[in-house]
Amino acid sequence: MWQQTYDPSGSLYRSALVAALPILFFLVALTFLKLKGLTAAIATLALSILVSLVVFQMPLEKILAAAIFGILAGLWPIGYIVLMAVWLYRLAVKSGKFEIIQASIATISDDQRIQVILIAFCFGAFLEGAAGFGVPIAICAALLVELGFKPFKAAMLCLLANAASGAYGAIGIPVLVGAQQGGVELRDLSVMMIAIVQLSTLFVPLLLVVVLDGYRGVRETWPVLLLIGLMFSGLQVMTLYLFGPELTDIIAPLVSMGTLALFMQFWQPKQIYREDSAPPISSLRWSFKEVIKAWSPFYILTATILIWSLPQFEGLFASNGILAATVLKLQIPFLHLQVEQLPPIADAVRALPAVWNVALISASGTAILLAVILTTLGSSRLSPSVSIQQLKLVIRDLWSPLVMISLIMAVAYIANFSGASSSIGLGLARTGTVFPLIAPVIGWLGVFITGSVVNSNTLFAHLQSVTASQIGTNQALLVAANTSGGVMAKLISPQSIAIAAAAVGQVGRESDIMRTTLLYSFGFLVYVCLWTFILSFMV
Repeated sequence: MWQQTYDPSGSLYRSALVAALPILFFLVALTFLKLKGLTAAIATLALSILVSLVVFQMPLEKILAAAIFGILAGLWPIGYIVLMAVWLYRLAVKSGKFEIIQASIATISDDQRIQVILIAFCFGAFLEGAAGFGVPIAICAALLVELGFKPFKAAMLCLLANAASGAYGAIGIPVLVGAQQGGVELRDLSVMMIAIVQLSTLFVPLLLVVVLDGYRGVRETWPVLLLIGLMFSGLQVMTLYLFGPELTDIIAPLVSMGTLALFMQFWQPKQIYREDSAPPISSLRWSFKEVIKAWSPFYILTATILIWSLPQFEGLFASNGILAATVLKLQIPFLHLQVEQLPPIADAVRALPAVWNVALISASGTAILLAVILTTLGSSRLSPSVSIQQLKLVIRDLWSPLVMISLIMAVAYIANFSGASSSIGLGLARTGTVFPLIAPVIGWLGVFITGSVVNSNTLFAHLQSVTASQIGTNQALLVAANTSGGVMAKLISPQSIAIAAAAVGQVGRESDIMRTTLLYSFGFLVYVCLWTFILSFMV
């Protein structure tokens, strides 16, 4: 048995600073040293082991056990979900369905203000939920250029639109990781995401039209802005509250796109807006049956995730459920119940559990896998061998970012079990009730540096939770603030901007794109900071 210590240096601020060294190094390695993400993660892991061993006096076997625990948690369920989600998306492309999906959206209206709502906002959100990892920005920016948007503006619009959906990418992974790392209930975190993010989501379509066509565009398209703003945000609220984050970026975009397509059959702006360079829209049209069939992989995905979210289904895997044996509970040697957390972090001395839960059937990744199987069987252009080949390509393309995520999870788990993250939280708690005002900035910085809300929550969710408990603030609120602040940094994250620039042929103009989105990112961040601060006195 080993007990955590939170002030090994005799000065809480100095101890907190030393505890933060691995995180600070990771940020510096990615920015000033310009190391590759995987290289930076390996070096950060080594430094984290050293700090925990030398400064916090954690036994080496427990440090290594915590690192292994973090890597395993990164691979399952996080890596499993990401792989399955991108695999399903690739199969939709391989089957030819995705061409019809894109065309069916692009031809709903000739007005580019409507197209930016459909493609950058709705379709981009759907792709964020189905795949994430830069897919929505790349595809939607390129599609807007094909429809006659100026490349620079297309990239900017897709980055701005991501502010409404970035928190729930790849079947809700950022929020799932936030709840896991922050030690808060997923439902509580979902409710706090509703409280912080959804008000700003209402106005993202309006912002896109203002950027594209000024206030004249708002005046001429206000029925669409009102309809989609209320419907999209409202459906996100409903999905978060009833089902959790997994389908938040699936149901809201799907229903919003369908509703807007129907609405445009009865209403059009008095003046059709198209930029001077915009070519005419192709006359190619797809039948209703073909469009419905093209969207089938994602209808199937929605159905499987909904089933997996039902309380009756989840009950099958409870400790007394008939399928409980399919949930493997693997205790981590040298770590499970062998590290004690002490006051003031805990109310009383308590041993920390270290159990890796491998839910073979009830994991969200398995729901996506079922959608993959049904999509393969239901497509004439797909076969099991083609599907497996696509999985191999997905693994080839994603192994590096997934390994990096797993290594960062190892860093986070070492910090959590060694007491280092608690030390940082105690230091930040000295700011008192002012901390909620700056809590989103931590998440914003994390995403600006790492390019990922998942990575930011992995690094900082536990820190936010510990600090919240010390200052008497709702823990889920500050974890949600970290997530929300991080989403607003995706507008200017170098990784996101590089993807957008490459998609529209503007490589070399990344700094110009960043300058155009920087003010909007700061504006969203200020909103999140102020609103979080106000909520901290209310919840």
